[in-house]
Amino acid sequence: MPATPPLPVDLSGIRLDPGQGLSRQLYQALRERILDGRLGSRTRLPATRDLAALLGISRNTVTRAFDQLYAEGYVEGRVGDGTYVAELSTARPVPQPPAGPEPGPALQRLQNHHLPPPVTGAPRAFRIGVPAFDLFPFETWARLQARFWRKPSPARLGYGDPAGDWALRELVAAYLRSSRGLSCDPAQVVITCGAQQAISLCAQLLVQPGDRVAIENPGYRAAGHAFAVAGAELCGVPVDNDGLDSTALAQVEDCRLVYVTPSHQYPTGVTLSLARRLELLEWAERRDGWIVEDDYDGEYRYSGTPLAPLASLDRQGRVIYVGTFCKITFPALRLGYMVLPPALAESFAQRRALDMRHSEIGTQAVMAEFIAAGHFQRHVRRMRLAARARRDALLRDWPEAIPGCAPMPSVDAGLHLCVRVDSLARERQLVDAARAVGVEMNGLSEYWLETSSEPVDNRAGLVLGFAAVPEAQIAEAIRMLRRAWCL
Repeated sequence: MPATPPLPVDLSGIRLDPGQGLSRQLYQALRERILDGRLGSRTRLPATRDLAALLGISRNTVTRAFDQLYAEGYVEGRVGDGTYVAELSTARPVPQPPAGPEPGPALQRLQNHHLPPPVTGAPRAFRIGVPAFDLFPFETWARLQARFWRKPSPARLGYGDPAGDWALRELVAAYLRSSRGLSCDPAQVVITCGAQQAISLCAQLLVQPGDRVAIENPGYRAAGHAFAVAGAELCGVPVDNDGLDSTALAQVEDCRLVYVTPSHQYPTGVTLSLARRLELLEWAERRDGWIVEDDYDGEYRYSGTPLAPLASLDRQGRVIYVGTFCKITFPALRLGYMVLPPALAESFAQRRALDMRHSEIGTQAVMAEFIAAGHFQRHVRRMRLAARARRDALLRDWPEAIPGCAPMPSVDAGLHLCVRVDSLARERQLVDAARAVGVEMNGLSEYWLETSSEPVDNRAGLVLGFAAVPEAQIAEAIRMLRRAWCL
């Protein structure tokens, strides 16, 4: 039997999987070799019979692969002389990422305002912004969710109202009336994916590039980023023991929007006094401006009666109230709400529809049932008691005398506290030593605007969340801190 003549090129490296489409695999293998230069222009390919014998496949399979290469212009035939690779450029520049168009102004602003990556994983002491979600009644939630999805109403399975499920909006309005003294109509309520989306909507609809926006300094940086990406010029307003300094706010020229956390200022933990609240409302009326009220930690009050929200005192339709379920349930729920002046509600709903059309109905429906059945109110009470107990554990066990640290403040509200430190260098020593032993804490210096005129050492402090873990873990974390800080 005569030997098989040698092939014009070496294609022995081609491996085909019999379980997949053979002709498609062969086409892709040959195309790849043509594109990367292993089969150069004018290279003669083997005859279909010879290549079929080499690869152990049928001649028809090879013919179909060649036909596809012919159709796409990778090969060409010469009558009586076989199949050749078409004339392709052999100069193969090193692939470079496409430059693309110049980024627009909004993208440039986003690139200039990088948020720190979120802290992930199971909560540890003393993580900020995390409630006691180890106490959440997951079995009750799962039962309500299963009941909804067992036989959902067809009317709720299509596109929903971008403002949110009406039943949930009614219950939110009723809850705010009873718990926060905020009288509002369900038509003023827009359901959001947490407080951050509500803040972003305010930035998108109330801010034009170049507008001046006042924010607390130090303050919630993610809110500042949202306004900055919308093109705002951020104007930091000092915070003292009574909250945002309304006198300093009045000195900010050409400003018609202010963002505040009056219930429990983030990150200092102070509460905006009633006098300041009234002055802030007067400022908004005088400037024809807006107040974005983030009711951060509003459900957590440990002594006295909670002060009425700004929105409940507003008679001119100047306050946009932002709330969230995440500080009572758990952050992954991503469910919040905003109460808008009637004139703004429809515009905000329409703008939200452009972003995500509407919220997922299952979570809204289950939360509505969770509230209607009384589970939510019971859980609020349980969470408040747990947060108080965890606060007490921190205050009880915290070392009395830490060099360079002020004494622990009184803590009447919220899920975190702030301890002042006498210098930025000392703050970094304490934070770095704590993180080295697995204890989380943030430096107060991280919350100031870069343009702040406040002396650097006056910005120093420790921000500690106390609700994330039970009392035993708080005590253990403090023991680790004593060793890490050599106390």
